[in-house]
Amino acid sequence: MVLFLLALFGWGVKVIFFPSKAAPQYTTAKAERADLENAVLATGTLQAFRKVDVGAQVSGQLQKLEVELGDRVKKGQLLATIDPNLAQNEALNAGASLEGLLAQRQSTLLQLEQAKTELSRQQTMLSREATSRQALEDAGLKQRMLQSDLALRDADIKKARLTLDSAKTRLGYTRILAPIDGEVAAITTLEGQTVIAAQQAPNLLTLADLDTITVKAQISEADVMKVHAGQAVYFTTLGEPDKRYHGKLRAIQPTPEKLNNAIFYNALFEVPNPGRALRQDMTAQVAIVLDFAKSALSIPTIALGAKAKDGRYTVRVVGMDGFAVDKQIKTGLNNNVQVQVLEGLKEGDLVVTGDAALGKSGGSASVGA
Repeated sequence: MVLFLLALFGWGVKVIFFPSKAAPQYTTAKAERADLENAVLATGTLQAFRKVDVGAQVSGQLQKLEVELGDRVKKGQLLATIDPNLAQNEALNAGASLEGLLAQRQSTLLQLEQAKTELSRQQTMLSREATSRQALEDAGLKQRMLQSDLALRDADIKKARLTLDSAKTRLGYTRILAPIDGEVAAITTLEGQTVIAAQQAPNLLTLADLDTITVKAQISEADVMKVHAGQAVYFTTLGEPDKRYHGKLRAIQPTPEKLNNAIFYNALFEVPNPGRALRQDMTAQVAIVLDFAKSALSIPTIALGAKAKDGRYTVRVVGMDGFAVDKQIKTGLNNNVQVQVLEGLKEGDLVVTGDAALGKSGGSASVGA
């Protein structure tokens, strides 16, 4: 009984005069595994991989438009017809002119054969002194003149053939054919309108290849040095913010664009679009991946303390007794939100992100007495 009273008295003295130190309260976060990514973020615009303005190479009235907006067409498919009457008449006239020249050539050729025969006859007769030398010279002159006429006929025929070929080509131009596989993205000329192709081909419609989409992302001047062709890239759209479309950066255009006194460089990449879900001029939220770590042990960057000369950081880790102790850790990927821990911590460790007692915030849990 006496021993019990002495023990009770000793405990009371300790509690009153030597109270135990309460563990401070901290805001903490767990060291846990997650996929980390460091990326350059940008806003982009979706464009057709190829877009072709289809024009008319001959003047005339647009007689028939064979397609409608949104139609899918194949290369070589008939899109429209320009009134062919004028071109047909030109081709017929050119053909008739060629036929006339061919007939004239045939006549000249027959005359030349006769002249050759006459020259040969005059040569024979002169050897027998049955004709004069003047008659022989006249026969030779006639042959040479007919040979020159034949050469002129051949030149005229060649020119007429070119004229006929050009007329046939212009007649072919009255049938407007699709230059690529694609979709009719715009129609700018309607049936009945007259097109004039005097200086440049007037645009009739626009075809767009939407089986593949080109993304043009605006990279800020501050980030452009970090990116290069071949890097992995993905984007989401406003309509499907949870669906990612992946590709590889193809090129960065060397000439910048200036928007509101800010400098941007356009980065280009392509993604397949088999379902045609992606459309022209959609807005894309683009991420160009600079670095990636899968299932990496990580902590919030706010938990990092001072950096040592060897590159390691000091973090405060809460022990079993509720008190924080300093530890040195080796870090890896840092995206300014989470940082990869390569050495110094294990999964589940609690790191201090703020002192709750001092009103600092950061982590997701508080510990302490």
